[in-house]
Amino acid sequence: MELSVVVSTLNDRERLLSCLDALSERMPSATEIVVVNGPSSDGTTGVVRDRSDVDVLVEISERNPNVSRNAGLRAATGDVVAFLDGEYAIEYSWYDAVERAIADGTDVVTGPVTGGELDYDLQNPRTVAGRSVTHFDGNNVAFDRTVLEALDGFDEYLEVGGERDCAHRLAGLGFETEWDAGMAARCEVGTDGGQTDRDWGNTYRSRAYRLAKNYGVRLTTVGRIVGSALRDGTAGVRDVVTGDATPTDWVGNGTDVVANAAGGLRDGLRARWADRSSRRNPNGLSKRHDRAVRVYDRR
Repeated sequence: MELSVVVSTLNDRERLLSCLDALSERMPSATEIVVVNGPSSDGTTGVVRDRSDVDVLVEISERNPNVSRNAGLRAATGDVVAFLDGEYAIEYSWYDAVERAIADGTDVVTGPVTGGELDYDLQNPRTVAGRSVTHFDGNNVAFDRTVLEALDGFDEYLEVGGERDCAHRLAGLGFETEWDAGMAARCEVGTDGGQTDRDWGNTYRSRAYRLAKNYGVRLTTVGRIVGSALRDGTAGVRDVVTGDATPTDWVGNGTDVVANAAGGLRDGLRARWADRSSRRNPNGLSKRHDRAVRVYDRR
């Protein structure tokens, strides 16, 4: 297979170097490495340009992982395209797992990430509005290129949850996602081992948008949003009781959830109308050509 690995990074130079070292050590020399950077301010550009094992460096100006993935996809030439976050270092079994899956005719393959923070099951599909949906980690996944072309890449409206939206669209198009434990990567979250607070507004805007866009407004999709909000609200009450949060924080988060969920439903319905094809991607790869601020290509 001709494999391209798209590595996205943002102000994380040291872990990016560890990621690239692992790729250089554990991948065939013919593997194409595309780094999408930006907008970083920690000297990432210079250290990446000094490396002979990076084929393309794409500089972008937007802090959106789906813009980064699409920019990397446009630069990549492989018939298999993998997406990896710059925080991740692949294990020795990673390449063989991808090669084995693609040789078996797999459309999309993903694997475990040590140290990642996910709140959904990657190995077992979920049923949404009668559709079987298998989620994947967008920072450790490989696609047959024809699948990405059918999807028109990732939806750039979404600042979070782009991989979830992609999973719904994969299911709608009849593609299958496989799990392979060998496709493993390590991720250290935060230099002090901590986690950042969740952006509840963006989380619910994304959830409402992708459900409305992919399924329309129906009782099952609205019920999923309301049910999630009630569960998260209950957890927030427990945090207030234990002193881990304040009542003001809880009310503020609730207001953000309601406002952004309503906005996501509205925008999702607009997107559903804008792209009535089965790929459901009005903000995809083909819609713009100005993602890259600068490209350094040594191929």
